[in-house]
Amino acid sequence: MNERNPLLEAISGGVDLIELGQPFFTGMPCSPNHPGFRMTLIRRHGDMVRPDGGSAANEIIVTGGHVGTHIDALSHVSHEGLLHGGVAAEHAQRGGLFHEHGAEHLPGLLRRGVLLDVARVHGVETLPGGYEITVEDLRAAAKHAGVRPESGDVALVRTGWSRLFEDRDAYLGAVSGVPGVGVEAAHWLAERGIVATGSDTTAYECIRPGAGHAVLPVHRVLLVESGIYILEHLALEALADAGLAEFAFLLAPLRIVGGTGSPVRPLAAVSR
Repeated sequence: MNERNPLLEAISGGVDLIELGQPFFTGMPCSPNHPGFRMTLIRRHGDMVRPDGGSAANEIIVTGGHVGTHIDALSHVSHEGLLHGGVAAEHAQRGGLFHEHGAEHLPGLLRRGVLLDVARVHGVETLPGGYEITVEDLRAAAKHAGVRPESGDVALVRTGWSRLFEDRDAYLGAVSGVPGVGVEAAHWLAERGIVATGSDTTAYECIRPGAGHAVLPVHRVLLVESGIYILEHLALEALADAGLAEFAFLLAPLRIVGGTGSPVRPLAAVSR
């Protein structure tokens, strides 16, 4: 008799799934660097009725690849004309799509996830706008949770900022700035060998008050220098409220040929 797969054994024992993504809706907060999300019904029930009385409705969706909860492909950012691995961006993007590092190469992820709850370490619900998360912050969050990022992990950084998601202006933080990981902290994460990292903010990294998204050095460190995928607009409150610092992280990006990113619906899975 064949032994049962341990993964299937764990699933059959009962698994709870925790949403880590925001809902998509017209008018949702969006980085000023990207087109927003739009959805409308193009056919309503009753517009066409079949001979048997049946009717169907459907919609049209228009969105950028970096709107709402999403993952950045390695084609998303270049530095001095080069993508990750020294690929020349000018040649890779010819013809209106990327022939290297396109979003169709984004991996599906079933990895150990760790939550680094920096807001909790500071004893606040939400870090202040423009706060730069340091190496010391990440170390303290790891120590507080009793976990540390290791090779192959997905490291999620909580600032508490997703609590503002329904207040578009406050969440985007054009005036206040947005908290996020600083360059040194990004290097620290990269040195741990993680495969991806994400946060509950618009641009993952620290945005100073009034600075906007003109300069994003952490994206360079992670995407270009380290080949580490970035997740943005995460919803981490339920995970934090559950007190979960370690979990199975599930993610399946859309295979958008030649794209620079993909909307996603990430999940945390934990045994019941």
